[in-house]
Amino acid sequence: MNRRLGNEITVQWQAPVTELVAGLIRHPKTISSKFLYDETGSRLFEDITRLPEYYQTRTETEILRSSVDTLRLFFDRPTTLVELGSGSSTKTKILLDEMNAIKAYVPIDISTDFLMETVRKLSQDYPHIDMAGVSADYTKSFEIPKLDTERTVVFFPGSTIGNFEPAAAVDFLRHIRTHLSNGDLLIIGVDRKKERLIIEAAYNDSSGVTSAFNKNLLTRINREYGCRIDETTFEHVSFYNDKAGRIEMHLQSMIDQTVELAGEIITFEEGETIHTENSYKFDMNDIETMSVKSGLQLKRVISDELNYFSVCIMEVVHQ
Repeated sequence: MNRRLGNEITVQWQAPVTELVAGLIRHPKTISSKFLYDETGSRLFEDITRLPEYYQTRTETEILRSSVDTLRLFFDRPTTLVELGSGSSTKTKILLDEMNAIKAYVPIDISTDFLMETVRKLSQDYPHIDMAGVSADYTKSFEIPKLDTERTVVFFPGSTIGNFEPAAAVDFLRHIRTHLSNGDLLIIGVDRKKERLIIEAAYNDSSGVTSAFNKNLLTRINREYGCRIDETTFEHVSFYNDKAGRIEMHLQSMIDQTVELAGEIITFEEGETIHTENSYKFDMNDIETMSVKSGLQLKRVISDELNYFSVCIMEVVHQ
């Protein structure tokens, strides 16, 4: 490889208050789920992934562990692994351990502090792999370091693709595709459609960690922008929208109230919500449609025995 990454962190994003204000003055109020992931939010989400109700992470992890031989067929040449929304990179360690073709690893995450810690730990554990983090909002413009490996594999686990509206998910994958060459791959985790009670329990855990994760958004707004939202006057609400095929997560105001953010007066009526996250669920038709519309070739779909979750391998083919 001609270029060494040097285990550095490149910062390409900072949370813009203007985007928050724009979301809070519209009706219905909405804030992008990316704002949930400051350092505290990222740590809380890691806690969520270990909850008994949250089947997604353990199911995807088991799929990856049990499919190592299949995955090696797609890691058959020197590879740069790029992970979107890396978090603690727990599932990625399976690939780093088992895929000898991985020569470089580029985790991309919106939480700079969390990313720095992840890169520091992984660079110690895998000194033979060239490694550097990019702190960026990967839903917008960002740059992937160009390295002299023969293939780039973009790893997007956790069904984070479900946080996008369906059309936006297609646009996003098309955008990622422009960074890649013929024969490069995307490995995408998707949460499958299943019984409503199972899905809803994963976002309304009995220990209240998801509630704390959601409410931390208000803590972040207060801390970073000098706002004075009374966090105790909001409650976490999450439910499955059958018609849309998605989980919706909200923060609901329990009283009439007014707050000020960046000079803008924002009013809440009792019962009014801030829509903080969607998580779309997929059936096979949804997966195939997303792949075709994105201009990607669906090479393999690997699922668990209960069909709760799938890992999808898609190949870039430029016409």
